Amino acid sequence: MNATVGDRLLVHGNVVGEMDHGGVIIEIHGANGGPPYIVRFDDGHTGLVFPGPDAVIVPQ
Repeated sequence: MNATVGDRLLVHGNVVGEMDHGGVIIEIHGANGGPPYIVRFDDGHTGLVFPGPDAVIVPQ
């Protein structure tokens, strides 16, 4: 998984009824665009994310 600053990280809900959530990648801490990422989520909070298999990068 490789990203650039400004790409969106989308995390699919992994429980029935759980909504997908996502945000904008604002910092990359891994080598060559790899995780972990600092993400500003759509609900306003910011956090360090190690994306799992339920996450995808949406290039911008």
